[in-house]
Amino acid sequence: MTERQGCDENDAGNYTCHRTTEKIVVDGRLSEACWQRAPKSPRFVDMVTGVPGFLDTRMAALWDDENLYVGFWIEEPNVQARFSERDSPVYFENDVEVFIAGGDCYYEFEINARGTVYEVFYIWQDAYKRGGFSGKPEFDLLKRRVDVLGGFQDALRYKKHPRGRRWAFMDWDFPGLKTAVRIDGTLNDPATIDHGWTVELAFPWSGMQTLAEGRPLPPRNGDVWRMDFSRFEALQYNGRLTDPSVGWSFNRHGVYDSHIPECFTRVDFSTDAV
Repeated sequence: MTERQGCDENDAGNYTCHRTTEKIVVDGRLSEACWQRAPKSPRFVDMVTGVPGFLDTRMAALWDDENLYVGFWIEEPNVQARFSERDSPVYFENDVEVFIAGGDCYYEFEINARGTVYEVFYIWQDAYKRGGFSGKPEFDLLKRRVDVLGGFQDALRYKKHPRGRRWAFMDWDFPGLKTAVRIDGTLNDPATIDHGWTVELAFPWSGMQTLAEGRPLPPRNGDVWRMDFSRFEALQYNGRLTDPSVGWSFNRHGVYDSHIPECFTRVDFSTDAV
């Protein structure tokens, strides 16, 4: 099997997610006082090299008994977003992403500046039966829309993960998910200079039963989950589109690949109020 290049444990970042008692309205504004007090991440860095991105991107997270909340602040002088249909490939344009890892599975969320959402739920093939996924209707390989991640083409572009292939459930939707985007500028108008856009998300704990794999929900004080926070920027110059897009993330991955749970940021849950 091809040796995978990537991060080690020293590369993975750390973020403390505090509890909030303030009601959060998911409207994309990130205007509640708790968001002003929540610790923001460092500036996102180049996914491969770890060099700070040339456009500022930061995130913050909070939690209460019902939800995990994630906010993004995205500097963008030319806010662009074309895809409008749910589960369109927004990763081909400008987006921000959240990955949430379980032990034998993980969840991918993406959103663009129009608020178009793309979601996939991944299960490592070596755990599909052993982990009890095969008995759940939402993961029926014959009845659901399923792809494979980690095949030959993926190996050529991203290197092969030692654990092998993953089933990708393309029609899985996070139960109760709430999303909102606010643009500070004018969408799809290169004649104007924009400030950027913000994203506000609420992931209900009730929808994380499969990802938790027995862990308490909501998490207890000191519990650590692995999550990835990233941004992809499709740049155009001289009539050409960069391929692949620029990738920035909370911490360095060492390889152009978001699908490495070992590289995900350690999110430490604290019951201390923000």
